[in-house]
Amino acid sequence: MKARDRILDAAMHVFRRHGFRRSSIEQAAEAAGLTRQALYHHFKSKEALFRAVIEQVHESAMAAEMAAAEAKEKAGGNLADILIAQITGRLRQIIASFDGSSHVEELFSEHLVQARDLYQKYTRCYGKQLAATIERVCRQQRLVLAAGMTSGELARCIEMAVNGVKSAHPSMQPADSFLKDLEIMMRTLVAGAVGPSPKARVVKSAAAKRSARTKPGDRK
Repeated sequence: MKARDRILDAAMHVFRRHGFRRSSIEQAAEAAGLTRQALYHHFKSKEALFRAVIEQVHESAMAAEMAAAEAKEKAGGNLADILIAQITGRLRQIIASFDGSSHVEELFSEHLVQARDLYQKYTRCYGKQLAATIERVCRQQRLVLAAGMTSGELARCIEMAVNGVKSAHPSMQPADSFLKDLEIMMRTLVAGAVGPSPKARVVKSAAAKRSARTKPGDRK
């Protein structure tokens, strides 16, 4: 393992155990098996170290959400299934990153103080990934968005739903309850925003009529 990765893993352990405010650069150095000066060679301050940890959490979350969406898409899920898998994959990864910490709310709060620019950067990245998934799946499954709505706007509504559910579960705990509430909101959003394309409806209607005209005894 590279020195930087070892430091970040050790720092995450320290931040989970002590929270941001009660953690120190010395604790992180000791956990990584380094001297304080050796750690300072990689990170100039506790704040810089915390930012790097948060960035690693977001990068892992982005990879997890796309892997989850791809798996659900290959399994034949509908748009709601795929988007829920994508968001759940992201949030489960973030929850796992802070698993076991009694300082989750403090860490999330400090995340916005110490790394607001990273929060804004990755919020945009998550939105773009959601919009790309919506566009791709709508095209493949012959779906259309409600009049006047774009994939980017639906993605933004979904992110607003995520933040809304977080307000009821600030630490995203209990995780199962938090994710269940989010799933209900997302399915409601998608049901109201997406439907089959006119062409797909015509094809489906024609197939239904052919099926109705075919008597059971006529089938081989």
